[in-house]
Amino acid sequence: MDLYADPPGTEIETATAFSAALGGSSANIAVGLCRQGASAALLTCVSDDAVGRFAKAQLDAYGVDRSLVATVGGEARNSLAVVETRLENTQSVIYRNGAADFQMTVADVERPEYAAFDGLITTGTVFAAEPSRTAAFRAFDLAKAAGRPIIFDIDYRPYSWTSPKDAESTYARAAEMADIIVGNDLEFGFLAGDYEKGLDAARALARHSDRIVVYKMGENGAITLAGDDEFRTGIYRTEALKPTGAGDAFMAGFLASLAARRPLSEAVLRGSAAAAIVVSKVACAPAMPTTQELDSFMASRPAPSPA
Repeated sequence: MDLYADPPGTEIETATAFSAALGGSSANIAVGLCRQGASAALLTCVSDDAVGRFAKAQLDAYGVDRSLVATVGGEARNSLAVVETRLENTQSVIYRNGAADFQMTVADVERPEYAAFDGLITTGTVFAAEPSRTAAFRAFDLAKAAGRPIIFDIDYRPYSWTSPKDAESTYARAAEMADIIVGNDLEFGFLAGDYEKGLDAARALARHSDRIVVYKMGENGAITLAGDDEFRTGIYRTEALKPTGAGDAFMAGFLASLAARRPLSEAVLRGSAAAAIVVSKVACAPAMPTTQELDSFMASRPAPSPA
C-alpha cells in the first residue's frame, strides 16, 4: 500500500490527508502490463489483514490475476510506503519489517504451470531475504525447464539487504540465469563492484547470444545490448510531478511491446514514454498508461534523440 501526502506537493510532516494506492514494483509492473493489453498473474504473498485484502481488491480492479497470491498470517505484514508527490527533496518512508512478500516459499512457486505463461518477471527485492530468495531461484529453475524466458529487473534497494556483499553475489547469480536484464547505471555498477564499470558489466552479460540487456542512464536515455547489437535511445521530456514509478512503467511498456512482437528499439522507446507519463501523474499503479494513452503521447511528440 502506498500512501501519498495529499494534495500533491505536500510534505509528509505537514500532511493532514493521504490518498491510498496499490504499490510495490511487481504489482505496478503487472498493472502496467494489463493496462497495455497484456495479461499478468502476480505470484507473491500478502498479509492476512485488511491491508492484504486491500491489495487483493486492487489487483482485481486492475485485472491482474491474483490466483497465485498466497495469504500469510502471524506477524507478517504488507509493506507500506508513505510518499510525497514532489520533485525536489522527495521523501519516501518505507516500512518493510516482517514483510509478507518475503514469506513466499518453494511450495508457493511450485504451484504454477510455467508452460502456461509467456515468461517470468521478477524484481531484485525478492532475493533480499529468506524464504523468498530460495523460492525465487526455484521459480527460475522451473521457468527454464518449461522453456520460458526470465526477465530480471535489478531494482537494488540497499535497505532491504543485510549487506552489499550478499546482494552483489545474489544479483550476479540471478543475472546469469536471466534472458532479459534491466537496470540503471548505478545498479550495473554495483554488479560490477565498481560504479565506473557498470557498462562493461552490462556488455559482458549481453555477450550471451540470446540475452537482452537494457542499461538505463536516467536523463541520458538508455543503451540496449543484444549480442553484438548495441544502440542508444533518448527519453521523452515531460512536466514531472515526482521521480517515483518510472522504472516500473518502463518495464511494463517495454515488456508489453516485446510481447506484442514490436521491434526491440520501439519497445525501449515505448518503455521510455510510459515512464514519462507515470512521473507526470500522482501515484504509480493508477498512473500506468493504457495502450491508447501511450500511442497518443508518442504521436504528439517527436522520437527522442540519444543523449
